[in-house]
Amino acid sequence: MTQTLPRMVLAQAKRLGNKTALRRKTAGVYGDISWAAMAESIRDFGKGLLALGLEPEDRVAIMAPNSPDWLFADLGALACGGVTAPVYHTEGLEAIHHIINDSGCRFVLVQSPLLAAELLEARAQTPELEQIILLEGEAPGVLSREQFLAAGQAIAADLFEQRLAAGRQDDLASLVYTSGTTGPPKGVMLSHGNFLSNVAAAAPLFPIGEQDTCLSFLPLSHVFERMAGYYLMLHQGATIAYAESIDTVPANLGEIQPTLVISVPRLYEKMYARVMERALNGPWVRKQIFFWGLGIGRRQAQLMLAGHSPGVGLQLAGAVAKRLVFSKLQAHMGGKLGFFVSGGAPLGKEIAEFFLAAGIPIYEGYGLTETSPVIAANCPAAIRLGTVGRPIPGTEVRIVEDGEILVRGPGIFQGYWNNPAATAEAMVDDWFKTGDIGVLDTDGFLAITDRKKDLIVTAGGKNIAPQNLENLFKTDKYLANAMVYGDRKPYLTALLVPNLENLEKYARFKKIDFIDHCDLVGHPQILDLIRRRINALQQEMPNYQTIKRFTLLSSDFSKELVTPTLKIKRKQVNRHYQSVLEGMYLAQDLGVHDSGFCVVAPNNEKGSRE
Repeated sequence: MTQTLPRMVLAQAKRLGNKTALRRKTAGVYGDISWAAMAESIRDFGKGLLALGLEPEDRVAIMAPNSPDWLFADLGALACGGVTAPVYHTEGLEAIHHIINDSGCRFVLVQSPLLAAELLEARAQTPELEQIILLEGEAPGVLSREQFLAAGQAIAADLFEQRLAAGRQDDLASLVYTSGTTGPPKGVMLSHGNFLSNVAAAAPLFPIGEQDTCLSFLPLSHVFERMAGYYLMLHQGATIAYAESIDTVPANLGEIQPTLVISVPRLYEKMYARVMERALNGPWVRKQIFFWGLGIGRRQAQLMLAGHSPGVGLQLAGAVAKRLVFSKLQAHMGGKLGFFVSGGAPLGKEIAEFFLAAGIPIYEGYGLTETSPVIAANCPAAIRLGTVGRPIPGTEVRIVEDGEILVRGPGIFQGYWNNPAATAEAMVDDWFKTGDIGVLDTDGFLAITDRKKDLIVTAGGKNIAPQNLENLFKTDKYLANAMVYGDRKPYLTALLVPNLENLEKYARFKKIDFIDHCDLVGHPQILDLIRRRINALQQEMPNYQTIKRFTLLSSDFSKELVTPTLKIKRKQVNRHYQSVLEGMYLAQDLGVHDSGFCVVAPNNEKGSRE
């Protein structure tokens, strides 16, 4: 009998019994769910779907934040031969309707009563949708959690077990819709075997076991969290603890005391900015101790990366630095953290160097939805900063003439749902075209330089990877986000999002009067500050790779302009801010025309130029 995702998890549950599998916060307190209780709930959800008439290959949509119920719904459906279609619960109705209709979902499980009511009201727009199950609370016209589970009690346990036993590795497990940086999302068809091959390849690379706890907060609708923070954790017998929300992660880190965290770079960027801000604003003596300790940590990290051991003197200094400096950082994150895993977007090298020096390495990996997702990853046995690691076992990578990365292996998807033309376009024989540009070094480490479609070609014919500049800008204490622009233009420009908290502190220190954020980002002294800091960051770069003008925005890019993993949707941003972007090229005198822009609402903006 070949393995499937639910059989893998239920076998673990039988072995681990009363040990803790999941942790969630209820009424302000974290409680435990055992492996045995988790298995019972998976069966209950599966039988509830069987009571509704679920047939093999029927699609089931899940719209909920990370929680045990998400897991129960997913594995319950998969155990009965269903195919899950995750939907970001924060999506707008138009995107939700597209996924439900494109996938042909018969059933949808939602947590929000408001969303359930909206789906019910617009039922005519989703003709194949038969039943809405509400996971929390009650609403007219939909099935409550209690009613759903009660209906399942009439289903014989034998029927569930027969469906479970009938599953095969090649069966379609999930339709994971791409985040849609361009055009409507496409349904990526991933089988049980796709996911399991990725789990099997990743498992030996990382020291994860029954003693570990992982804090889950990236959306489970994203394949990175789905594989690495969910299936891999259960495969290894680790405990999954659910954060209350993305905003409560700092507090939940202290409560849960995880041993590992999986995230996108934005979390690490914010942590780095917060630590550096505290260090720079602290007393002189504390500042000297911090940067001394950081220097010691960096020397140790450099020796480790070069394959050497530090001498006795450096080891002693490192022990002092750990106690005086880095123990405080560790304490803020619960005190037990062994390592981070990063994916979903490029990680700045400076961020990686800092955490490695602090003794909490970030293992950066790379992959796509279509590759289940991991293609390559740094790991304890093989790490090289500035790269995404070596290809995982069983996965082949090659770089073609134009620099694009091609991949083949057991994780490659089965195609795009109902879209054979897009599937054919994405493949060359059995190689998947990633759309990313990269290089393999002589030791087999893969470095990503940019998205093929995101490369900027200036009017002078120079190829520029905007993400490199954007990551550089985000290391500055006064900048939170950035988008570089300039395709077919004579020079580069940028939209910059300030770290408003730090900018306000600076303004108060300099006695700069401002009414609100709109007023602040347009103030000449603020623009001069950002210009000086941008120039300092760019001073070692060739002229054609530097931005000549920027516009400082009064708030971050709205959720419509970024993916759920916070990657910028460049085409949408270009279209949304077209007048601002083009306006930066109107003036010929580049020295005095940086500007501030007041973001009034996501689709209603007015500018303030200086």
